[in-house]
Amino acid sequence: MNQKTNAQLQALVDEATAGNKEALEALVTGVQDLVFNLSLRMLGTFADAEDATQDILLKMITHLSSFRGDSAFTTWVFAIAANHLKSYKKHMFAHYPLSFEYYGDDIENANIRDVPDLTQNVEKELLAEELKMSCTNVMLQCLDTESRCIFILGTMFRLDSRMAGEILDMTPEAYRKRLSRVRKKMAEFLGQYCGEYGGGRCRCKDRVNYAIQSHRIHPLQLDYTTAAEIPVQTLCDVKNAMEDIDELSQDFSFCKPYRSPERTKHLIRELLNSTQISIIQNS
Repeated sequence: MNQKTNAQLQALVDEATAGNKEALEALVTGVQDLVFNLSLRMLGTFADAEDATQDILLKMITHLSSFRGDSAFTTWVFAIAANHLKSYKKHMFAHYPLSFEYYGDDIENANIRDVPDLTQNVEKELLAEELKMSCTNVMLQCLDTESRCIFILGTMFRLDSRMAGEILDMTPEAYRKRLSRVRKKMAEFLGQYCGEYGGGRCRCKDRVNYAIQSHRIHPLQLDYTTAAEIPVQTLCDVKNAMEDIDELSQDFSFCKPYRSPERTKHLIRELLNSTQISIIQNS
């Protein structure tokens, strides 16, 4: 949405709440990738992120008349999405919570040698890349929801503390302190265990068949390696980038933004064309 001025966005909001379908579609399509990527990192899987994205966009639409331009439109959307996702209970990891202790134990002690070849003739390098992206995203589930949201806003979206603090209803100072702590916690875990982003002995290529057996990846459904990557600048205005809050040299490049899957876009188009939306716009 950074290509539009605040005045243009406010005009779109006014038109959308007055019943202009094209204006509503422009607003929704402008933030759907932002919402999807925040959902993906908060919830851990593509399927859960797609479901949550629809819920959040519907909530955004039904509250659109409350937007008054006091903050940037993306900030307002981030706040709706973050509040929804922090209390979201329908995703897989809400029922099967993770911890760094559990994840570390699995890396150290899992029997990965006796698992048969389950690759179904898919290139092992491709499956290893899928596992790397999936594993590092699932690792975020070891954080509590508030810390996870702080890490994602700061490290993936690179929001400055003023904007992130407004989204999470905390002072910029409190946000910077929390972000620094959680980044160090993530860096310590990666440094100890991960051979891809740290100095650990775990290598994705060695764990591909074990990951397939454990239903962590599926050779015929490669979500990450088939998703289209996009620059974070296309998601939101990052001219006020995250401050240099710590001295970590840790590589957090696994936080890549992706385009929303086509099936998600199709469901959003159906949502926009539904009678329900017409009722909302005319209420």
